[in-house]
Amino acid sequence: MPERLLEGSPDRLTGGLLGSGTLHDALRRMPVPPDVRVVATDGDDTSPYDKAWEGGTSWLPVRREGGAVFVGPAVEPSRPGCPTCLSGRQDANRPLAAARRALLERPDDRRDGDRRRGLPLLPLIADLAAALVCHELESGFARTRGSVLKVSADTGAVTRHRLLPDPRCPDCAPPAQEVPVQMAAARATKPDPLRLRTGTLSEGLESTYVDAETGLIGSVATSLDGLLPWAVARLAPGHEGDASRHGYGHARNARAARLTAIAEALERHAGSRLCGRGTVRAAYADIADHALDPYSLGLYPDHWYDQPGFRYTRFDPEQQVGWVWGYSFAAARPLLVPVTYAYYGMRAPVEPRWVYECSNGAALGSSLNEAILYGLLEVAERDAFLMTWYGRLPVPKVDLSSTADRRIPLTVAQIRQTLGYEVMAFAMPMEQRVPAFWVMAVDSAVGRAGEQSRPHALCSAGAHADPEQALRSALAELLGFLPTADTGHAPRSDDAASRDRIVEAMLRDGDQVRTMEEHSTLYGHRDAWPRLAFLPVDEPGRPLAELVEPWPSHQDLADDLAELVGRYLSTGLDVIAVDTTCPDLKAGGLASAKVIVPGTASVTFGHRYRRTHDLPRLLTVPRLLGHRDRDLRPDELNPHPHPFP
Repeated sequence: MPERLLEGSPDRLTGGLLGSGTLHDALRRMPVPPDVRVVATDGDDTSPYDKAWEGGTSWLPVRREGGAVFVGPAVEPSRPGCPTCLSGRQDANRPLAAARRALLERPDDRRDGDRRRGLPLLPLIADLAAALVCHELESGFARTRGSVLKVSADTGAVTRHRLLPDPRCPDCAPPAQEVPVQMAAARATKPDPLRLRTGTLSEGLESTYVDAETGLIGSVATSLDGLLPWAVARLAPGHEGDASRHGYGHARNARAARLTAIAEALERHAGSRLCGRGTVRAAYADIADHALDPYSLGLYPDHWYDQPGFRYTRFDPEQQVGWVWGYSFAAARPLLVPVTYAYYGMRAPVEPRWVYECSNGAALGSSLNEAILYGLLEVAERDAFLMTWYGRLPVPKVDLSSTADRRIPLTVAQIRQTLGYEVMAFAMPMEQRVPAFWVMAVDSAVGRAGEQSRPHALCSAGAHADPEQALRSALAELLGFLPTADTGHAPRSDDAASRDRIVEAMLRDGDQVRTMEEHSTLYGHRDAWPRLAFLPVDEPGRPLAELVEPWPSHQDLADDLAELVGRYLSTGLDVIAVDTTCPDLKAGGLASAKVIVPGTASVTFGHRYRRTHDLPRLLTVPRLLGHRDRDLRPDELNPHPHPFP
């Protein structure tokens, strides 16, 4: 490690101080220990960082940018977290970050010189920054290890911002590896035998993940506009794009709504980034004996791939693609899974995608077992809904006044009195006998003026070992849609006439339903109501206890997981789990998983990308459940877009 550079070098090293610019000049009188480097730069001039990395020495970046001075994060050998991580988090949270970065990277000698020199820095601010740096050096990076200090150049206010290392950072992240996994049956005693979680969401989630400057989540907004408080946790708010990447939460109080939104955002983050692990590149033909068969996922008919504008590519077993290790519970061994299926939100243009896949089976938990359990429950929920829809199963109506939890009928009454919607539920357990429910709100104000100003019907679903918890979850999701119902849905247009034309086109041609919102928009129109006629809406409800079997209670979460997995294995279906826990989640004591059950029905958004082909259960389950005396023919499946929210 060089202690000094030749005098006159633009990146001179003076007593441990490296860099250039106005901030460097203001700090050069400060003593720096010989075994630590301080790198002071102006703006986006990161040229001295290369020298700072040399020799494996700890160093502290001090950077002036706009109206602030940033001290940290401290960089230490063999410990992730560096200025590149900071820049990445800041860019994700700042509006127009991409445009700003492109401007800074554009060659412009005059602008580059201005950037390096910087504007004058108030002596008071320079002295404050120097004092903070001295304290960090004397305290062993007490406040900048895993954090950054921001000094306002206008007021001198100092704020501390936690910084999680970026697992994909090109400068400090450890090399990615991919090795076969084993699923150990970790024991975890539950506080209540009826609960399927060993922990609860805590306020620590917000302090760990939410920060407008450096957070994985840039902000959380809460609204009390509606029957339930709701919140949105914004992932990468500085990047324009699909708002579905954010997390949303509805709960009985604002605190719970915020925490739920944060958890959902983290779940989506885990499913969109391959962090801290590598991939196995191979052709399926070469690894078929220990890889998931893509054909079992419900690939499209071969000729679909030749349609104009079709987004997916034909599966080629000889093509090399990326795989990650998961675990097959049926085979009790590791199994390779296509990387773009396990990480459904991954942006990897070079990796082929054979089918549409979204958050089916993705879940978060306080342990891997918990995440797998809830991922499998989501598979059960979506499979039951789609089996009921495509088979047009007349599943029985539930008497919601029969529940032991009186909050359920009270919520139904509140929705009726406040919003004018009748809420009904239908029990739809499949052959695994997992309690699952289709919940629907129907506009009761028939014949009123302007009756199409809001959706006629909205649907949701829930599945859980505790049937009343499944109903509560579905009701909470439904309430998230209803408070905005009076504004109507506006697919691809805010003009009422254009909106009506779009909906009419979707009624005529299901392929015009292209987005998640448009699936529910379609069934908000009264002309789509007859498509739901297979549900016994007008029949009296039956007591809940008659419609679902009691679930065995267990003291340990591992036993709950074994119970649920066993029900799928006993019906001839495998359960495959991919541990998608990234270092970001581990920092908060969380785990995530993607659960895949080949042969079950998966939710897709955009009718032309429905996955209903080569899935025998779609044809056999109606008979197995006693709704038909024979298997369905493929042409008897419901041809219309589904109404899943």
